[in-house]
Amino acid sequence: MHRFIPALASWGGARITEMVVNHRPRTAGVAKYGLGRTVKVILDLITVKFLLSFSSKPIQLFGGLGFLSLIFGSASGLVVVLMKIMKDKDMTGNPLLYLTILLLVISIQFILMGLLAELLVRTYHESQNRPTYVIKEILGVPKRERRRLGDALESTGKGGDRK
Repeated sequence: MHRFIPALASWGGARITEMVVNHRPRTAGVAKYGLGRTVKVILDLITVKFLLSFSSKPIQLFGGLGFLSLIFGSASGLVVVLMKIMKDKDMTGNPLLYLTILLLVISIQFILMGLLAELLVRTYHESQNRPTYVIKEILGVPKRERRRLGDALESTGKGGDRK
């Protein structure tokens, strides 16, 4: 995860810059960077992407996957019914029936997982007295009024840090 500290710091509001450093060539030994390490980096990248994109709105990820599964499950169920009506195929021996059941159950599980994750995120933010969302800038309001609005939002815990 250390490779992604700049991305996480930028997400938290820090300014990131690059510095020129003096890299010395290896004097002894061989690099231990193999395929196993590459897999770990890819998993870390997926974790960081999830944290940056869906940490405050997990229902969008899990709900989307659930909805996609629901669409494919419904489509395969429709194919099973059409096969029964049109070709008089036995539904119980049809593997598409089992795929339909599996996809529909998975869709329900994904949606419920998204709702549970949403509850966990809300509970976490409330227990830490942290705002769920941070207001970066208030547009269309005079500066004097913006300051008052920002202070009011901070005092209710609904707003957040103004950057």
